Amino acid sequence: MSGKFCAVSDVLTLTPIGFIRTEKRVKFQARHQPSEGEEETNVLELLPGANYEQALQDLAGFDRVWLLWWFHRNETWRPLVMPPRGPAKRRGVFATRSPHRPNALGMTPVRLLGVKGRRLTLGPCDLVDGTPVFDVKPYVAAYDSFPGSKAGWIDEVDAALSEPARFTVHFSTLADTQARWLREHREIDFLPRLIELLSRDPSLHRTRRITRRDDQTSFIGCGAWRAVFSVEGEAVNVLAIEPGFPLRFLTRPGYEDVPDREAQMAFLERWPGESEV
Repeated sequence: MSGKFCAVSDVLTLTPIGFIRTEKRVKFQARHQPSEGEEETNVLELLPGANYEQALQDLAGFDRVWLLWWFHRNETWRPLVMPPRGPAKRRGVFATRSPHRPNALGMTPVRLLGVKGRRLTLGPCDLVDGTPVFDVKPYVAAYDSFPGSKAGWIDEVDAALSEPARFTVHFSTLADTQARWLREHREIDFLPRLIELLSRDPSLHRTRRITRRDDQTSFIGCGAWRAVFSVEGEAVNVLAIEPGFPLRFLTRPGYEDVPDREAQMAFLERWPGESEV
């Protein structure tokens, strides 16, 4: 070796082999790692015309696979990022699983439930609907698992998370009514994730999308929605639920693809003026 790097093109081209189909429409719904305890089915549809049916031969005997994919909703990267877990502290991006990377590559191990044609049926995953996938690799426990390895700052955060949740979450009559309306009329239910986050730490946090509203209240972004809350001691009081967009934006040309747009408009008709901040 001469000490020089091998000549490599400044631009490397990757082509998706397929796209994931999930019920997760917004990033808030996608955990930062798959939850093995959840009942969830997802489908990876590989593209036609590339002989991928043959490429999937023999994969059905594996319990898990690795997916290599693209954070397609990110356009920039940051050398320091604030992970959603733990205190509001910035860390080097290469010490995190943050999507804000120089090359927005993601990798996830998922349960393989079935293979048929060009379709892989998968268990819980942390990908939003439509995520482009570049590769599928078999998960081999003998090579891919090192359970005794240290995980740096993540070990410290996990130790704290293993303790019982410090805060209890309560819902006002209004918030409970709004959440029930969303669940029954629009099949939208983000309460389990909302309670999980607020019961652990309701303090201001950029990545967890917790923002101060005024001297008494804050709000947390829940995908296309917000939950307004206050904190008294170790009690978190969810006061109201709001759409993430005001009506003046939802009815504006160019906003047709806003997640839950029709549900937000119906919500504002039921509770007018709730999202004008």
